[in-house]
Amino acid sequence: MAYEDKVIISCALTGVFANRDQCEAIPYTPVELGEEALRAYNAGASVAHIHGRTDDGKPSWDLDTFKAIRDEVRKRCPIILNFSTGTLDDDISPQAAIIRECRPEIAALNMGTMNYAKYSTNRKKFVFDLVFPNTFGKIERFLDVMNESDVKPELECFDAGHTNSIWPLYDMGKLKKPTQFSFVTGVLGGLPTTVEALQLQRQTIPPGSTWGVIGIGRVQWKLCASALVLGGNIRVGLEDNFYMPNGEMASGNGVLVEQAALLTRLTGREVASVAEARAMLSLPPSP
Repeated sequence: MAYEDKVIISCALTGVFANRDQCEAIPYTPVELGEEALRAYNAGASVAHIHGRTDDGKPSWDLDTFKAIRDEVRKRCPIILNFSTGTLDDDISPQAAIIRECRPEIAALNMGTMNYAKYSTNRKKFVFDLVFPNTFGKIERFLDVMNESDVKPELECFDAGHTNSIWPLYDMGKLKKPTQFSFVTGVLGGLPTTVEALQLQRQTIPPGSTWGVIGIGRVQWKLCASALVLGGNIRVGLEDNFYMPNGEMASGNGVLVEQAALLTRLTGREVASVAEARAMLSLPPSP
């Protein structure tokens, strides 16, 4: 079956940096994440990208927290689970345990080291400035765990070099086709927020791959529109952007997905169901 006009909408529910001082709607607890996943699903999302949080909003890699998140989401809706693995540490044992024990359908995999920063034009200074380390050795170890656990990697490519340097992983047999790519735009140190950057990325990946765009900040809506026209999938959610297309603060993830679904239809494409998204991503049918 052909799915050229179908669009997988992913929703990044909470992220790792954002907090309720910035946006009151950001979910922290497993129950809150379960409720937000349901709202996103009802609005048209077929994939939920999830980070773990403590009950007061701090980042968490606690295995029991991720198990609780999985259970809270799955008892509410059949949305595809995509768990984050992003870490500044070289030790990936907490993330590996979550992949092995929770077995989400998808796990995000950051595909290269980069300067990762945010700059404030008002303050004339960097809000944060760090190096995000993702060596090939670290990527290999993540792929080993994902392959052992039958979890599909989602390759998060923040720059053209991340996308252009995947061939050794295919050559070693650690990365399998068809592959899923996400092009992250809007992070200082990575890809520019241009249609030309998206075109370069999509021309670099192997034929038969699925791809989508992750736009960080208010530029997200322009990038979603560009990806839709170019034939890609899209991601929205409070991890990436707090604001509706009209500039108003979002009241939750569901309303952001509603706007993404509307944009999808306005470009002449259709929102993929969970079953269709599973087929497009080469995942097995829902159990």
